[in-house]
Amino acid sequence: MTTYSSTASSRPASRGVLYVHSAPSALCPHVEWAVGGVLGTSVSLDWTPQPAQAGTYRAELSWSGAVGSAAAVASALKGWQHLRFEITEEPTSGSEGVRFSYTPELGVFHAVTGLYGDIMIPEDRLKAAVVKAALGETTLLLEVDKLLGKPWDDELETFRHAGEGAPVRWLHQVV
Repeated sequence: MTTYSSTASSRPASRGVLYVHSAPSALCPHVEWAVGGVLGTSVSLDWTPQPAQAGTYRAELSWSGAVGSAAAVASALKGWQHLRFEITEEPTSGSEGVRFSYTPELGVFHAVTGLYGDIMIPEDRLKAAVVKAALGETTLLLEVDKLLGKPWDDELETFRHAGEGAPVRWLHQVV
């Protein structure tokens, strides 16, 4: 367990989990550097082969840090080809939880999550989905699936199952 201090002690703390579902070996140290840069400490992940895609590796990291850390990690990692990841941040007394998923094909999915991990869809996004469906641009089912992250879940499911039983490493930030 690694403990580190942050100078932003007035910021509320949260925690979450980063799941790197697949990364080529050459990208692994860059992922560690980027995550460590956001969290403010050196990060060394335990990489294991990803059986769902030859030549790639997977890792998990449980973290605690300032609220907004998941968004910052997602921003640091998004856009890297051949990388698939998810990061969650638990809700706090002053903030909702969040989930980010990323695949090279689909880009970033972001959702606000409630106390029990349910995706909370804002009213305006639901209204926009209904309007698009009413105009014949799409179906309501497809739009709701996108709002819930189903395309990302479908793509990542194989990678998630391939990592079942993998150890989780905890990283804490003292704020």
